[in-house]
Amino acid sequence: MSTRKHTALPKAQTLIEALPWLTRHHGKTVVIKFGGNAMVDEELKAAFAQDVVFLRQSGLKPVVVHGGGPQISAQLDKQGLVSEFKAGLRVTTPEAMDVVRMVLAGQVQRELVGLLNQHGPLAVGMTGEDAHTITATQHRPEIDGELVDIGRVGQITAIDPGAIQALLDDGRIPVISSIARSQDDGHVYNVNADTAAAALAAALGAETLMVLTDVEGLYEDWPNSDDVISKLTASQLEKLLPELSSGMVPKMEGCLFAVRNGVNTARVIDGRVQHSILLEIFTDEGIGTMVVPDGQGVPHTQGGAR
Repeated sequence: MSTRKHTALPKAQTLIEALPWLTRHHGKTVVIKFGGNAMVDEELKAAFAQDVVFLRQSGLKPVVVHGGGPQISAQLDKQGLVSEFKAGLRVTTPEAMDVVRMVLAGQVQRELVGLLNQHGPLAVGMTGEDAHTITATQHRPEIDGELVDIGRVGQITAIDPGAIQALLDDGRIPVISSIARSQDDGHVYNVNADTAAAALAAALGAETLMVLTDVEGLYEDWPNSDDVISKLTASQLEKLLPELSSGMVPKMEGCLFAVRNGVNTARVIDGRVQHSILLEIFTDEGIGTMVVPDGQGVPHTQGGAR
């Protein structure tokens, strides 16, 4: 009996540590951007699905938003279509857009829905085209002072979260591919998934936005140090944006947009760590970088409790 007590106790302590967080987040919407390594590694994918289902069974309302860069590139290669990037964005011809749509909605989303639904009749897949969820116009980035046509790449102009909210109210887990309907020309557009997740989090009045990445968080002084900034305000983040690496910019801009538009916290977390979502939401330490609205006066700290 004493042995049993001894081995089971840490489990009970772990559950009890989660209690205040469970209470705080109960009934709240959490938008999670799925991407990076967690998207291609089989074990990480399975752990991600478990985490999302755990959130749902714990009384939270998770919404998953995904892109699929590596899978899109692989399929374009297979079809002999060249992947070209300008200003960090994929040049998306009409032929490439057909592949993007097919891969996101027909492959990446289906796999994720399947993993989630191993745990029950929970996940429902949709794209931003459905029920006018995401509307966009053509995005023309500025390169050397000139606006450049990069094809079917969209800039979000409107979000209608009605269909997602209906699924959440029904106890489902919406899984959304970052494709948008066009506001003006009958086409569909490829939209950056970080940007889409942030816009959806704001429109849904989410408690938190979580963005999975392939780094530990936002580094204090990269590459001189690997100390991670554990918490910062919107204004502190805005000052840092010009110094960030190109891959982190849309993620951190998304976090900034979210907390400036009603989302209580936005977090960038390391998707290479199994169960990183649970560690971030249900433990005192947290494991990534948390962005909070201005006025929540946070010390500029590295690591440690928040």
